[in-house]
Amino acid sequence: MKKILIRADSSSFIGTGHIMRCLVLAKKYKNSKIIFACQNLKGNINEKIVQSGYELEILNSNGVDELDSLIKRLGIEFLIIDHYGIDFNFEKEIKTKNKGLELLVFDDTYEKHFCDELLNHNPYAKTSKYKSLVPKNCKLLCGDKYILIRDEFKKEKRKFYSKNKKTKILITLGGSDYNNHSFEILELLKKVKNIEVFVVTTKANQNIQTLKKMAFLNRNFHVLINCDYMAKLINQVDFVIVAPSTTLYEVMYMKKRFIAIKTASNQDFMYEYLKKRNQMVLEKFEKNKVFYLIEKALRRV
Repeated sequence: MKKILIRADSSSFIGTGHIMRCLVLAKKYKNSKIIFACQNLKGNINEKIVQSGYELEILNSNGVDELDSLIKRLGIEFLIIDHYGIDFNFEKEIKTKNKGLELLVFDDTYEKHFCDELLNHNPYAKTSKYKSLVPKNCKLLCGDKYILIRDEFKKEKRKFYSKNKKTKILITLGGSDYNNHSFEILELLKKVKNIEVFVVTTKANQNIQTLKKMAFLNRNFHVLINCDYMAKLINQVDFVIVAPSTTLYEVMYMKKRFIAIKTASNQDFMYEYLKKRNQMVLEKFEKNKVFYLIEKALRRV
């Protein structure tokens, strides 16, 4: 049985996307022993790893030496890295210290890597862009055929709810929503009649109490923390307000209308991809533009 170590982190600042997509990828290695290596950062979702049935090793740093020691102690044969804080030099050193270690890295922004396999599962990803960025023998897994979709979405029968008594809107701007844009959108939606709004977030969000207070004062607003029925929820709403990240791919898979708002620089390529296809997408959060697109989306329901 191959021993696989997955190196990823989550926090109120980093967000939860790296862990979530690694959990999807982990299921593809059914006959292997999967172990996650994560730091215990503020607002992390490490418990999600344990709940999913995987072993968890806590790291005290993001240093090469600590990871190297863990690889040797556990007898790791295959390392998966999904971490913006780990670069080419780190990867080369960890490979040098562990002869025969296979390395797969995630990449979203065409960075230089020293690895055996590279996974860029974004629909805009092109293998030609990596010609001078990875070793010649690196296996490139690029494009939408590699998109990581959770099983719950594949099992959900897609429906179109056009007879809702109220227009149902889902807001999902990342597990941490560091800039608290969900709250700002709720402020805008207070003006709109005959709607029901669901905000999905996780405990990594430092503004949960503010969101809950808003929902308490507006009975048509609902805050869902660590929602475990996302496929069903997306299936039932009329449109989604989402960041152009992994969750958007699930929204697109469910064939739902959406407004995408870029919330981080690593979403630049997806923003351009959507813009070229005349999708409702914003390069940054601006209240007047957000409200304009919401009104436009409401007219299409």
